[in-house]
Amino acid sequence: MDEHGALVKGNVRHPIVEDDVVIYAGATILGRITIGRGSTIGGNVWLTRSVPPGSTVSQAQARHEVFEGGAGI
Repeated sequence: MDEHGALVKGNVRHPIVEDDVVIYAGATILGRITIGRGSTIGGNVWLTRSVPPGSTVSQAQARHEVFEGGAGI
């Protein structure tokens, strides 16, 4: 951006997606980052940093625990 906050044309700002990368629906990839060869980016992930080749990026898994009779609460 210039001193007034306007985007400057000609500057690179799109991500680099290397070969054999799978990006699932809803993934958001922001900025000039690199997704390494053979990586998998899960659905609904917001990716703002580069990932090395062979990476798997997914959302945190929700924990579901059952407490019987209120035990553990």
